[in-house]
Amino acid sequence: MSMTDPIADMFVRIRNAAAVGKKTVQMPSSNLKVAIANLLKSEGYLADVQVIPHASKPVLEIALKYYLGKPVIEKLERFSRSGLRQYRGKAALPRVLGGLGVAIISTSKGVMTDSQARSEGLGGEVLGLVA
Repeated sequence: MSMTDPIADMFVRIRNAAAVGKKTVQMPSSNLKVAIANLLKSEGYLADVQVIPHASKPVLEIALKYYLGKPVIEKLERFSRSGLRQYRGKAALPRVLGGLGVAIISTSKGVMTDSQARSEGLGGEVLGLVA
């Protein structure tokens, strides 16, 4: 069975694993998922990201990060979805919690945060919001 929205599935897996206090979560790997996970790691939301080669298909393993027993990621939601793509120009990129959170943007130069896209003068598809 094919998956309609693999990025939404990734976000749900991370949210669910964080809600029950798991250390790691695994999912099927893709280049976009790895780029999003590495972005979240560089922003300090995840502890570690690994791609594990598997016999049939590589697996993305994400180590979640906790602070004082609570997950660092409080909010992780899909913004643009398969039924309604959300493209924004550089001036209309969303600010999450007044700049305290991160919007994940897919641009022509790769996946980056909203602040990186603004500084490079790029717009793109808003994939998700993290706080």
